[in-house]
Amino acid sequence: MNEVKYAGFWIRFFASFLDTLFLALPVGVVIYFLSDGNWFDFSQYQQNIAYAMSGNAQKALAAQPQTSLKWELLFEVSVLLVTMLFWKRWRGATPGKKFVNIKIVDHKTLGEINNKQALTRSLGYIASTLILLIGFFMVAFRSDKRGLHDLLAGTIVIYDEENL
Repeated sequence: MNEVKYAGFWIRFFASFLDTLFLALPVGVVIYFLSDGNWFDFSQYQQNIAYAMSGNAQKALAAQPQTSLKWELLFEVSVLLVTMLFWKRWRGATPGKKFVNIKIVDHKTLGEINNKQALTRSLGYIASTLILLIGFFMVAFRSDKRGLHDLLAGTIVIYDEENL
C-alpha cells in the first residue's frame, strides 16, 4: 500500500469553496424561490451593500436582514443531506473534493466513512466554526491535517491516489 498523503489546509479550503459554488449556492437558490422570497430580505442585503460601498460601514452593519428560521433550517438540512449523498455516492468526496482529488476516509482503517461519521462530521463543522474558526485552522498545524470535525467523527482527509 502507498504512503498516505494528507490533504492540507489550502487544498481543503479550495474544495470547500468549490462546494459552496456547486452545492450550497444552487440549494440556496432553490430554497429562496421555494420560500417565495420569505427566507431572507434580499432588499436589505442590497441596501447594506450600498451603504458599505459608500463608506458607511456603521450603517451597513446596523440593520441586518431578517431571516426565517423555518427556511434557514430547511436550507441547512438540505445542504447536509446533499453533502452526505455525495459522500456516499463518491466514497467520501463532494464535487469540490473530487475536483482536487481528495476524499474523506475513516481515520483508522482508511476505508469509507459510515453514516454516523458523516453526520458527526457535518455537525462537527458547527464546533469547528465556533471560537474564530479554530477547528478548521487546526488542519494547518497538525501533522495529520485533521480538523476538530475530523477528530470528532474519526475521519481524515487524504489524497485519492486512485484518481491521480
